[in-house]
Amino acid sequence: QVQLVESGGGLVHSGGSLRLSCAASGRIFRINVMGWYRQAPGKQRDLVATITRGASTNYADSVKGRFTISRDNAKNTVYLQMNSLNAEDTAVYYCNSLVRPSALTMNEYEYWGQGTQVTVSS
Repeated sequence: QVQLVESGGGLVHSGGSLRLSCAASGRIFRINVMGWYRQAPGKQRDLVATITRGASTNYADSVKGRFTISRDNAKNTVYLQMNSLNAEDTAVYYCNSLVRPSALTMNEYEYWGQGTQVTVSS
């Protein structure tokens, strides 16, 4: 089993910044893709950004140029630096990881964190 623990959410004024962290622990051999998703009230959960083990990144158009995803493979941790926040960024942010649990298998399993609230006041 794998646990993802997020931190860093909170309340910030429009134009401000926050940095989210997500640490994975448990039965982990290798984590291929790590990412962040968000869900605003009454809306579906949407991709924010993903990063591969080799540091290739992908961003939603709405956050390009404002958010930066990074990771520390040695710590199994992914970060999301969020700058120039606006009210449309208000949501619960979820960490997501695709985990290979053992060197004996090529199977990968998807895990989610519990979510951290980000609220941007205008």
